Amino acid sequence: MFQADLLKEKVILITGGGTGLGRAMALRYAELGAKIFLAARREEPLRKTAEAIRQKGGTAAWATCDVRDFATVEKMTQRALDEFGRVDVLVNNAAGNFLCPSERLSPGGFNAVVGIVLHGTFHCTLALGRHWIEKKQPATVLNIVTTYAWTGSGFVLPSACAKAGVLALTRSLAVEWGRHHIRVNAIAPGPFPTEGAWSRLMLTKEFEERGLRRIPLGRHGRHEELANLAAYLISPQADYITGECVTIDGGQWLRTGGQFSDFLEMPAAFWDELEKARRKGQ
Repeated sequence: MFQADLLKEKVILITGGGTGLGRAMALRYAELGAKIFLAARREEPLRKTAEAIRQKGGTAAWATCDVRDFATVEKMTQRALDEFGRVDVLVNNAAGNFLCPSERLSPGGFNAVVGIVLHGTFHCTLALGRHWIEKKQPATVLNIVTTYAWTGSGFVLPSACAKAGVLALTRSLAVEWGRHHIRVNAIAPGPFPTEGAWSRLMLTKEFEERGLRRIPLGRHGRHEELANLAAYLISPQADYITGECVTIDGGQWLRTGGQFSDFLEMPAAFWDELEKARRKGQ
């Protein structure tokens, strides 16, 4: 299905590209011939992912960036343009999330997640979108949302609000920028185990197993499955698809709605311990 040169000569900028699903997409895109520019806040994961791409014969560069700051984003995107001469695809993958009853949220905690997910997606899309429109360059944006972007979910209010905003951004810009030959799509993943986010959201083995039983296909997603979907949506094969959000979750959201609503069962003491652990890890 995927020719070895499917993405040959395409330059792809991925935020949150050093770890988790961002890393999986980066490696897969590189296998299919793309040149990869990685952006995230931490240097070490970016360096390791870029090196992994180069070891397999691919081309990669990176820059640290806090997507919440537009000036920093502009510098990062310019660095990508200087490095490769062009950017053809933007993948907005940078995210943040944590579990918390909404009455315990601080404005700072809410703003941190919304800043990364919604404002960060807007900043990166605006910076490159202006460039593409000025240069009359066809391009593609792929946003990573979540299945509770359209249902909401208890105990992840900042993420739910931010992801819903990104979904609206996806559909709005698909209409507005179609005339510029810029496609904008999204993927809504369900449970895909990752080192960082997974440990913060699946706090006990019991809760993880309970969630697994509620997935109709009976298993978690594999990173290569999402990476292949992401490759298709940015490829020439999907050139007539825009404004679409593709769900990849084993049927979970159809059965459960908000992924974290089961936390209604947790006692107050659970949230006290969770908050202590989170503060300790900061």
